[in-house]
Amino acid sequence: MVTSVEISGECDTRFGAVREAFAENFARHGEVGAAVAVTVDGRPVVDLWAGYADAARTRPWERDTIVNVYSTTKGMTTICAHRLVDQGKLDIDAPVARYWPDFAQAGKADLPVRYLLTHQAGLPAVKEPLPPDALYNWETMTRALAAQEPWWEPGARHGYHAITFGYLVGEVVRRISGKSLGTYFREEVAEPLGIDFHIGLDAGHDSRTAEMIPAPPPPPDQPNMFEEMLKHPDSMQAKAFMNPAGAMARGTVNSREWRGAEIPAGNGHTTARALARVYGALSRGGEVDGVRVLSSEAIGRATVEQVNGEDAVLTLDSRFGLGFMLPGPLAYMGPNPRAFGHPGAGGSLGFADPDAKVGFGYTMNQMFMGAGLADPRWAPMIDAVYEAL
Repeated sequence: MVTSVEISGECDTRFGAVREAFAENFARHGEVGAAVAVTVDGRPVVDLWAGYADAARTRPWERDTIVNVYSTTKGMTTICAHRLVDQGKLDIDAPVARYWPDFAQAGKADLPVRYLLTHQAGLPAVKEPLPPDALYNWETMTRALAAQEPWWEPGARHGYHAITFGYLVGEVVRRISGKSLGTYFREEVAEPLGIDFHIGLDAGHDSRTAEMIPAPPPPPDQPNMFEEMLKHPDSMQAKAFMNPAGAMARGTVNSREWRGAEIPAGNGHTTARALARVYGALSRGGEVDGVRVLSSEAIGRATVEQVNGEDAVLTLDSRFGLGFMLPGPLAYMGPNPRAFGHPGAGGSLGFADPDAKVGFGYTMNQMFMGAGLADPRWAPMIDAVYEAL
C-alpha cells in the first residue's frame, strides 16, 4: 500500500483540504492512480492527479490520463436524451416504438421512453444467452432487447439496467438523430465543451488509458453481491451483469474491443476534469463559457425524483430522476438535496450541485467493492469541498 504520493496539478488555496483528502486516499484506501476535479460557478478550483496508470506501477498517471468510468457514462447518455427533448425531437412520454418500431414486440408497444430513463422498463437483462462478442455489436444487443419480454410490468417497479440502459436509450437517440450515441455525444456535448470524454475510444488513445484494477473481495463478514449472483446464473440479476458473459471481467474492460465499442451504459473513457466541467455546466443552469449543454427546464425535469426504494436488480435501495442518479445510499453527493449525477462501478463519480454551483469529478483505476456500492474515497474529498465554500 502506498503511504505517500506526489500530487500533481492545480488547487486553489481555499481548497487545500481537498488536496489533503485526495492524498489520504492513497494512504488509507490503497489508491493506485486517480484524479479529482472541482468547478465552482464554472471556474476550475481543483484539478489534481497522482499515482500510476497501471497495476505494475510503471506508468505515472499524467494530466491527460483517461480511464474507463463504467456507469458514470450513464450521465452523459442521459444528457443526450434530454438534448433531444430540448430540440423538440423527443417526447419522453411517447412510446419507445414511435421512434423504434421493432421495440413494440413482446407487449412493449405502449412502453414510454420515460421508463428507459428511470430503470422501470423491466429490461435489465436479455433472457436468452448471448454470444460474448454481443457486447460490442450494437445491432445484436438492440435486436435482442427489442424482442425481450419485460421481466416485470413496466412502471410497476424499478431495477438497475446496468448494461442495457445504454443500448435502450442509445437506440432511441440513434433513431431520432441518425447518429450513434457516441457520435451524437461527441458532436453535441464533448467537442463544444472541449472535454476529453469518449464513448467509443479510438486506438490512438490507448497509450494514455489507465488499466482498470479489479476490486479485492469484501471481507468474509460482508455480503458480496456478485458472488451471490453467480450462485443463480439463470436469474434476472445475474443476467443483468453477466449476459453477455465476461462483461464485468478485468480482461474485458482493458481490451481494445471494449474500449473501441460504444457501450453507453458503461464504457466511457474520460478525465476527472471533463466530468467536473460538464457537471459544472449543469450546476449553473446548463451553460458554461457560452456553451449550452441543456436548458434549465430540462435539468429541472431530469432531476425530479421518479423512483426511490428497493431496486429489483441491485437488491439495495436506489433513487433516480429521469436518467440521473440522485443522492442516496449508492451515491454521496454532498449536503445539498438537489445534487444529481452518476457513479460508476468501482468508484468513479460525477455530479452537479445547483445550490452551490459545484461540478465534481473523480476517476481512478483501483476499483472498490464494499457491503454497498458507495465508495469510502468520496466523502472526505466532497466534504472538504463544501467546508471550503
